[in-house]
Amino acid sequence: MKTVGKHLKGTFLAGIFIVIPFGITIFILKFLFNFADGILGSYLDSLMLFSGRSGEHIPGIGMITAVVVVYLAGLVATNVLGRRLLKLSDDLMTRIPLVKSIYSSSKQLIKVFREGGNSYRRAVFVEWPRPGVRAIGFVTAEVEREGEQFVVVYIPTMPNPTSGFALWFRECEVYDSGMTIEDAVKFVVSGGVVLPAGDFNCK
Repeated sequence: MKTVGKHLKGTFLAGIFIVIPFGITIFILKFLFNFADGILGSYLDSLMLFSGRSGEHIPGIGMITAVVVVYLAGLVATNVLGRRLLKLSDDLMTRIPLVKSIYSSSKQLIKVFREGGNSYRRAVFVEWPRPGVRAIGFVTAEVEREGEQFVVVYIPTMPNPTSGFALWFRECEVYDSGMTIEDAVKFVVSGGVVLPAGDFNCK
């Protein structure tokens, strides 16, 4: 049972890391399409390929399907042939205009979750874009110039937290947030909805 549980856990996690970038890409593309459809109206009706559906909806069938898809993606990601197919799909996704930037950004975001603290050194608060306003940022480098300590802070933006600003601050201008890297990433990705469980320093 322990071996089966370990297999299921490892495979499911591997599937999540594969499915989420595709899911985010499809979600954003769908949003952009719906936005354009609202502007162009009937001009885009002729491009719709979706047919009507019949039959009653079964509650929970979508969740079950999602779990199956994630698990199958995990199986694909954990074997040699599957990894080759994923490499081909990655190459394809990174060659399509617009899709390339969304998919690459989504994979970078997943890399942050997967690698944890290895991607960023610490989560901090900085006064940005004006004094008195605190923004969450991630220290990516620490350097010394002419005897003074500086840090490079990456400040993510929404709705795409993998884009943002890399700004230079003096060490004295950076405040410890009290958050772990993982908690800070969750905070940013959720748009501030998911707050860290423990205390954090916003003074």
